[in-house]
Amino acid sequence: MPNMELSGLDRRKMERFSLQLSARVCAASDIQKNPYLKLCTSNISACGAYFETKKQFSVGTKVKIEIILPADRLTNFGGRKSRIHLSGSVARIDDNGMALNFDRSYNIIPYRLNIH
Repeated sequence: MPNMELSGLDRRKMERFSLQLSARVCAASDIQKNPYLKLCTSNISACGAYFETKKQFSVGTKVKIEIILPADRLTNFGGRKSRIHLSGSVARIDDNGMALNFDRSYNIIPYRLNIH
């Protein structure tokens, strides 16, 4: 069976969308002790996203990501706001923010106000 992982170059070829979506990101090493950063995507693709932020994790840090999908863009979900739960890692950082690569697994769930 061929290896389906995408190289860094292949990831950069994925179509990017200038889309601002609310998100929460935290280091995956100890979710109980690590607070989530409330961020917004600057651009996003099927393989990752860039977040403008001065609070950054080190390159290679494993992260948990929650992206909020607005209700007005979700006709297939009955117009309800939803969340995508992902994991990934920090691919690069710069003076303006950090780029995260997404892992392959994710969950899309209805948004509830009483999340932790």
